[in-house]
Amino acid sequence: MQRTWRWFGPADRVTIENMMQAGVEGVVSALHHVPTGAVWSPAEIAQRQQQIATAAAGKPSGLRWSVVESLPVSEDIKKQKRNWKTHIANWKTSMRHLAEAGIDVICYNFMPVLDWTRTDLAWELPNGARCMRFDLIDFAAFDIHILCRSGAAEDFPQEVRAAAAARFAAMDEADRQRITANVVFGLPGAAETFTLDDVRTQLQEYDGISEQRLRTHLVDFLSEVAPLAEELGMRLCCHPDDPPFPLLGLPRIMSTAEHYRLILEAVDLPSNGITLCTGSLGSRPDNDPVAFMKRLGGRVHFLHLRNVRIEGSAIMNSFYEDEHLSGHTNMAAMVEAVVEEEARRKAAGRADWSIPMRPDHGHDILDDIGRKAQPGYPAIGRLKGLAELKGLYTAFEYARTKEGSQIN
Repeated sequence: MQRTWRWFGPADRVTIENMMQAGVEGVVSALHHVPTGAVWSPAEIAQRQQQIATAAAGKPSGLRWSVVESLPVSEDIKKQKRNWKTHIANWKTSMRHLAEAGIDVICYNFMPVLDWTRTDLAWELPNGARCMRFDLIDFAAFDIHILCRSGAAEDFPQEVRAAAAARFAAMDEADRQRITANVVFGLPGAAETFTLDDVRTQLQEYDGISEQRLRTHLVDFLSEVAPLAEELGMRLCCHPDDPPFPLLGLPRIMSTAEHYRLILEAVDLPSNGITLCTGSLGSRPDNDPVAFMKRLGGRVHFLHLRNVRIEGSAIMNSFYEDEHLSGHTNMAAMVEAVVEEEARRKAAGRADWSIPMRPDHGHDILDDIGRKAQPGYPAIGRLKGLAELKGLYTAFEYARTKEGSQIN
C-alpha cells in the first residue's frame, strides 16, 4: 500500500517539507489552473513534477508525482454536448503527455455539475476539532429556498421539507451566503468557479439526461480512453459520487458496487478501474466498502481511506467526517482486505500489486486550526490518519508474514 498525499500545488498551505516529514512515498496532484477540457502540456506537467521534487533552498525532496487527481472530465463530455468530442481528444492527448512523464494512474469522476457537496467546511466537534459536514436540512433549505430549483421540494421527505423551511426562516443573509459558498465550493487554484446562476444554467443543461443516459455517456467516454490507457500502461480509476445519492435533481451513476459492476463489465479492460473511497461510499448506510473491496478489489487502482459518521438510516442523510478509525467503515477490516488483495496480486505477478493510498481528509486539530488549508486537507489531521492506517497495514502485513514463515 503506497502511502500518498494530496497536494494542490504551490498555493497549498501544506508544504513539500510537511509531506517529507509525514513520511509519504508519492504525491497526488493535478493542474487545477488549466481550464477543464484543455490539454495538459508536457511543460506544465514537468513544472509540477519539478515543484514536487524540490524542497526548500532547492534541495531534492525525494518525492514524485505518482497519481493524478484529477484529470477533469468536462461537463460537455458528461452531457455529450458542444465540444465533447474535442474534449475527449484533448483528454487522450493529456494522457499521452502524462505517460511520457512516467505518471500512470489517473483518478477522475463523472459527477454532474458539482464534484462534491458539503454544507459546512469547518464544523466544530465536541473536542474542538473541525471537520466537514453534510447537513441534509441545510442542503434542503439551500435547494428549495435559496437556489429555488423547480421541483426541489418533491425530492425530500415531508419532515425534511418542514425542517428546511424553519431553518431557512431562521437564517440571516450571512448564513445564506455561507451555505451557498460551501455548497458550490471549488478546489484552490481551479480554473472555474460557480455562482448560483451558473449552477442553475448547468442544471437546465441536464434536463432529459436520465441515469441510464449518463451511464451511456460514461461508457462512451471510457470506450475512447480506456483502450489508449491499456496501450500506454496506464490505470484509470473513477471516484464515487460524493455524497452517493441524488442531489439537485441530477442522476448519480457511481454510488454503489452495482453501479461500478455495470461500468467495469461494459468496458472490460484492466485499465478501467476504481478509486475506492471509503468515505464517499460509506456516506450511504446500504454500502459496505469492505465488501466492495472483496468483490471488486482486482480493479481497484487507488484508495481513499477516510470515515464518516452517518446520522440516520435513510439513503439520503446527514453525515460528518469522522476520525479515520471511527465511523461507518470498519477500517481495520478494510485494511486487512487491502493486504489480502495485494498478496493475491503479488502471487499473480502483477506489477501494480502495491495500491496507492492516501489518508483522505482529516480533522483540523492543534496547529491546523487557523492554518486555512484546503478544507478537509489539513497537515496534522491527515498525518494522524496516515499514522493510524500505516499501523494497521504494518500489523496485518506482519501477521501474514509470520503465518507464512510458520507454514514454511
